Amino acid sequence: MDIWAWIAWFFWIFVFVSCLMVVFSIIGDIFRDDSMNGWVKALWIILLVFLPLLTALVYLIARGPKMRERSMERARAMQAEQVAYIRATASTASPAEEIAKAKGLLDAGAISPAEFDTLKSRVLAG
Repeated sequence: MDIWAWIAWFFWIFVFVSCLMVVFSIIGDIFRDDSMNGWVKALWIILLVFLPLLTALVYLIARGPKMRERSMERARAMQAEQVAYIRATASTASPAEEIAKAKGLLDAGAISPAEFDTLKSRVLAG
């Protein structure tokens, strides 16, 4: 095979994989969309099976902006859940325990009374 046949082969593989990615992202969006009922979802899936390129083009034109909004909304919700989880697991010590640790550092002479007051006010503020 010559070099142009290889380039054409890689091009068509790229086009095929790109089409698959678009179709699967549309299928995921169809199933995650709460505004559509089951019959409409089934119709979109049937059309994607029998006329994938035309259906994908129509779907992206008709529902593309909402698809992006739903994706951004999911990303924000996932980020909020992640932040809540990190905060819940990072602050395992109660404020009383943190103040007791700071008092121990103060008694050991590792921090000054001003630093203790700063730590204590920070813990009590939340």
